[in-house]
Amino acid sequence: QVHLVESGGGLVQAGGSLRLSCRAPRMITSTFNSAIMAWYRQAPGKQRELVASMTHGREANYAESVKGRFTMSRDSSRKTVYLQMNSLKPEDTAVYYCNGVNQELPWGQGTQVSVAS
Repeated sequence: QVHLVESGGGLVQAGGSLRLSCRAPRMITSTFNSAIMAWYRQAPGKQRELVASMTHGREANYAESVKGRFTMSRDSSRKTVYLQMNSLKPEDTAVYYCNGVNQELPWGQGTQVSVAS
């Protein structure tokens, strides 16, 4: 029973862009609409870290390391959140996940982002 489905990762050169998507097919729409959703990432050998979060009112917050480069958005009708990543750097290489800001859902499989220098 899949709760979160991430996609859109890939291999890009430094300076490139990717757009990640995360669907929450099992969330009730009203629950999704009220949830503060977030993107996380986990690089090899490191702990998972919060990258961005967005309230139902579309107020977004970003980690300092991605401010000005990443933009989070959400589509309530599709129960989907997005992460537009521009000006990618090798240090952005990680597996990216989405979840509620309280990590209340089972984790998805994530999507691998690899940035070559």
